[in-house]
Amino acid sequence: MEDALDVNRQILVELFHAIVDEGSAQVRRLVVERALAEKVRLRNVFYPEVAADLAARGGRTTPALWDGTTLIEGAEPVVAALERLAKGKAEEQ
Repeated sequence: MEDALDVNRQILVELFHAIVDEGSAQVRRLVVERALAEKVRLRNVFYPEVAADLAARGGRTTPALWDGTTLIEGAEPVVAALERLAKGKAEEQ
């Protein structure tokens, strides 16, 4: 999927993650470090309904970020999207 998260949209993005996945741990730490908890909903794919939601959005791997229209998969693209989200948050203040 293309790395095209719209950081100007005022919505809560969903971060699909797995506890045992190193890439997921990296992006969860970034959410905390950049104080993005109010903008990012953490969704653990351990739970069948969360895994089903990820699959319904076309996702197969974690971490994955969903902004309501775009799904970004993989640690590196998700980190880049979260960095843009953090930058947009800083510019709001």
